Amino acid sequence: MFTTENLTKSFYLFHEKIEQQKNQLSELDQAIGDGDHGNNMSRGMTAVIQGIEEKQPETVPELFKVAAMNLISKVGGASGPLYGTAMLQMSKASQTTEDTCQILTEGLAGIKNRGKSSEDEKTMIDLWFPAIEKMQQGKLTKEDLVAFVERTKDMEAKKGRASYLGERSIGHIDPGAASSQLLFESFMEAGVFDE
Repeated sequence: MFTTENLTKSFYLFHEKIEQQKNQLSELDQAIGDGDHGNNMSRGMTAVIQGIEEKQPETVPELFKVAAMNLISKVGGASGPLYGTAMLQMSKASQTTEDTCQILTEGLAGIKNRGKSSEDEKTMIDLWFPAIEKMQQGKLTKEDLVAFVERTKDMEAKKGRASYLGERSIGHIDPGAASSQLLFESFMEAGVFDE
């Protein structure tokens, strides 16, 4: 379950992973988008860490809210509003439940609603949806996360800038799914899923 400690640790890990892979994320985005996903996420997560250090949030809902506000205000493109909305919904959900799957499901609902999108449209949803499904069945592994990201390669983009490419978007991994993999790995490594 989410605790103040493991969620704080998750955000630090996510920031670290984004810093390590921001060039790869931007390269993925160059193929089918604006080419700035890595830099945008780096700017956003740097702001999230600064926000956590300044505000010192003491509860899970407060932590998610700090992340949401910084991602929405600092990240350009679609990823800021989408990740920010997910965090905002997770902040609300975590006020009334400790159920990790339920909190993540609310985050996913926020992404779907904000992006007007659903599964199999080559977006970050194609990582969130199967990952949560796998968690509900009992065990999500890092191998699963890799497989979910790989699956986006065969999809045709239906949303966002990539959708302008039509069939030419096939053969490329979705950058939002790739950064979402890093988020879920961070949750995993921080012990959020150790129920």
